Amino acid sequence: MTRSILITDIAHFVGGPSARTLLAEGAAVYGIDASFSDAAARAAFEEKVPGVKTLPMTGPKEAVAAVIEAEGRLDVLINNDAWPAVRGAVDEATDKDMHETFEALVFKSFAMTRAAVPQMKAQQTGKILFLSSAAPLNGIPNYSLYAAARGAANSLALTLAKELAPFNIHVNALAFNFIENPDYFPASLLDNPKSREKILSNIPLRRLGKPEEAAAIVAFLAGPNSDFITGQLIPVAGGWATAR
Repeated sequence: MTRSILITDIAHFVGGPSARTLLAEGAAVYGIDASFSDAAARAAFEEKVPGVKTLPMTGPKEAVAAVIEAEGRLDVLINNDAWPAVRGAVDEATDKDMHETFEALVFKSFAMTRAAVPQMKAQQTGKILFLSSAAPLNGIPNYSLYAAARGAANSLALTLAKELAPFNIHVNALAFNFIENPDYFPASLLDNPKSREKILSNIPLRRLGKPEEAAAIVAFLAGPNSDFITGQLIPVAGGWATAR
């Protein structure tokens, strides 16, 4: 049976690499992204990632319904939430900054999960992944908004794993950091030798993770070989952080 998978913010973070890996495994992959309100952006992404099916940017219920209408079911939801990790002291941050960060990294994934769960409960099977961050595991000075929001998403995943386990729905979170991607490590940063060395000096493995490495872990947790794994927060950060 072909797995049907929905990836949010697919044009960002590790959405594209994950889609390619899952497509290569034979999955039917659908994606939504804020940029997909523009038909040209959708077409460009479908050309960039052949085989992926993009959806117009709509609400969570509409996106889930579109996949179910096309495939008859939704097997995997990947909350690939992306939002800038903006540096700023806590006494300089505004309520607006906090609300926007939590909207992007917590409220959105909660709404997507809430929309997907009824179908998964009816199927008595499903997988939900939160592609999150290792930032709250270590703490990063001057990044309190980002770390707090990612920490909330991590806790949401662990709690939902216990709530949804009786329905055979697996929920896990991947705590990424130092993965090569233009959202968090743009070329302007990595091409500067001093900036690059400063980044690498924080990583025990002394290198950035490859997008393909991140995608392989996503694919594993989205596939049948992870059917006895749920409620896990897995750091993928080159040794920078460990789960507590």
